[in-house]
Amino acid sequence: MSIDLDGYFERIGYQGPREASLAVLNAISLAHTSAIPFENLDVLLERPIALDAASLFDKLVRRGRGGYCFEQNGLLLLVLEALGFKAAPISARVRWQQPRDFTPSRTHLFIRVEIDGESWLADVGIGGLSLTSAIRLNTQEPQQTPHDTRRIVREGGLLYHQVRFGQEWADITEFTLEEMPPIDRVLANWYTSAHPESHFKSRLVAARAVPDGRRFTLLNNELTTRSADGSSEVRRIASADELLAVLDEYFGLKVPAGTRFGPAGL
Repeated sequence: MSIDLDGYFERIGYQGPREASLAVLNAISLAHTSAIPFENLDVLLERPIALDAASLFDKLVRRGRGGYCFEQNGLLLLVLEALGFKAAPISARVRWQQPRDFTPSRTHLFIRVEIDGESWLADVGIGGLSLTSAIRLNTQEPQQTPHDTRRIVREGGLLYHQVRFGQEWADITEFTLEEMPPIDRVLANWYTSAHPESHFKSRLVAARAVPDGRRFTLLNNELTTRSADGSSEVRRIASADELLAVLDEYFGLKVPAGTRFGPAGL
C-alpha cells in the first residue's frame, strides 16, 4: 500500500516541508503526538488490533482514532519510509515504573532513523511519555525535547531510554537495537491485546501531548494534566458518561453513547 501522505498530514495538522531531514522528523513527531492519541479502547472492547498498512491508516487517520505502540509507530514508520527516511522498526521492553530485577516482555516498538550519518530514536507510541521530538541514540548527554528531558544510557550490553523528573532519572524502555520484523510485531501485538495478563486488558489508558508543553493522561477514572514546569493536576471522573465526554474533549475520541469498557470499571 502506498501511504496517503496528504491524508496523514491533514490528520496531524502538518503543513511543512516533506524532506528526509531532522527538522521534518521533529515537526512530525510533535504534530503526531498532539493529534493522534495513545489509547487502548479496542482492546477493552475485545476488538482485534490489525497491523497491516491499510488497517492502520483507516483507524488512525480516516476514522480519527488512536492506538498503542504497534499502531502508532507502525503508521509513523510507513510515513517516514514514504518520505525517503532510512528508518527501521526496533523492539524494546517497557520499563516505566518497573524495578531493574524484573524482566518485562519485549512488547514495544520504536523507530531508529538514520539522518546524515547519525542515529535517532523516534517513538510516538509510549503513552504519556511519547517523544515529541527525536533524540540521538549515540550520546548519554541529556537531551531536551519540547515536553521534557531525555537521555540514552548504556549499561553492559543494554541501552536504556530515560526521562528526567526533577533531579531523578527514570527508565522508560530497555533495548538492544535488535530490529522487530513484522512476524515479531504480530506475536507481541497478540500478547498485548489478547493475553489475560496484559495490563491493557485490565485498565483504560489514553494519552496526548499538546504543543504548549502539557500532557493529558487518562488511567481508568483519573485524568492527569502535567504542565511543562512538571506540576500536575488530577481530576477524578465520577461517571461513565463523564468518561466519554473526557475522551472526546481531551483526546478527540468520539465514542458512542452508552459504551462501557468492562474491567476498567467505566
